[in-house]
Formats: sequence, C-alpha cells, structure tokens
Amino acid sequence: MAKQERARRTREKVLTAAAEVFAVQGYDSTTLNTVAERIAMTKGALYGHFPSKRSLARALIDESRHTWTSLHAAYDIPGADAAEVLQGVVVGFTDRLRSDVRLRAALRLAVDHPDLAPARCDVLAEMRDALTDLVRRAQRDSGFPGHCPPLVAELLLTVIRGLLTTTERTADDTTTDNSTADRGGTANTVADNSPASRSGEPLWRLLFTALSADPAPTPALP
Repeated sequence: MAKQERARRTREKVLTAAAEVFAVQGYDSTTLNTVAERIAMTKGALYGHFPSKRSLARALIDESRHTWTSLHAAYDIPGADAAEVLQGVVVGFTDRLRSDVRLRAALRLAVDHPDLAPARCDVLAEMRDALTDLVRRAQRDSGFPGHCPPLVAELLLTVIRGLLTTTERTADDTTTDNSTADRGGTANTVADNSPASRSGEPLWRLLFTALSADPAPTPALP
C-alpha cells in the first residue's frame, strides 16, 4: 500500500510539472527532459509513469474532462434555473482555469493539438455540447432569448479561450517579475488584481447581459 501511495504521489508530481511546462511552452517545445529536471527526476524514472510526452498530454486532457463533468454536475442540480446554471458553470470553469495549472495546460493542449485525444476524450466537444444543451434549456424554461444555441456555445468557448491566453500571459509576467525581484530588481505590480478582475467576472457579466437581450430581427432581403 505504501508503495502504491508513493507511486500515486510521484505521478501527481509529474503531471503538475508537465502542466507547468506545457502551459508556458506549449506541446511542441516541451521535452520529457525538461519535465524530469523540474522535479529532480531522471528521465528513466519518469518513463516508469508515462512512456511518452503524448501519454502525459493525454492524461492531462482526460483529467480536464473529469474536471468539467464534476463542475457541470455541481451547478446543474435538479430544479436549478438553466440560465443561472449556464452562467454559473462558465464563470466557475473560468475561475478554476485561472487557479489550476493542470486544467490550463490541458485546455491549451486541446486547443493547439486536437489530435492528441481521441474523439471520445475531446473536452472541447463535451463542453460545446453541454453549453449548447444548457442554452436550449434556458430558452425553453427560463425565457433566455432565441439566439442560435450552437452559436452561443461557440461564443462562450471563444471567450474562455481568450481568457486562457490572458491567464497564461499573466502567469508569465508574474514569473518574470518574481525572477527580477529575486535578482535584486524591483518587481512590477499588476494594476488591477482584484478577485473580480482575475476571474473575468465583469466580462462575463457584460456578455450575459448582452446575450439576455432579445436578438434584433433579421432585415428582410430586398
């Protein structure tokens, strides 16, 4: 049992180290040597847990699917208002994205390299389908305006991907600033580091307010 627990902890360390590298460098620029060196592990020992970089990436993507499914289930409880579930799950996922480097790395991998995961493990497809279903339910049960559900789902995913990029840049800047301070320089500070700003809450509030408006009628063709 103790051996199994050590193996589990080592696997978790490897996944976190790989995520930290993937999130910053991307899949193509990451090597197993870099991951191993990050946690003072030999490459041979790392191979005992993951035989390839691809298997590491797939493990993170698969984990992200479970994260999404759990988060969706936590908001989408019986009797919940579908429109509130839609907003809650999107904002909640974004909050998790900003605090969870493994989720951040997995989403970047899924966006940049859709070939890494088979169709049954496509987290973006699962998210798109779930968001589309929530929009349809919100239209049916909650008076959500009649926008095209797949289009709304794609818009929400596009904003999530944009916030992912912003989060990665913030993480890079923080790392650079901390390194500068460690070398005796002066670390820069972010102008707005409030919880609302970090979560993208103002942006989501604005977007959902706009989506809640009735769509303008399509002009008749001459």
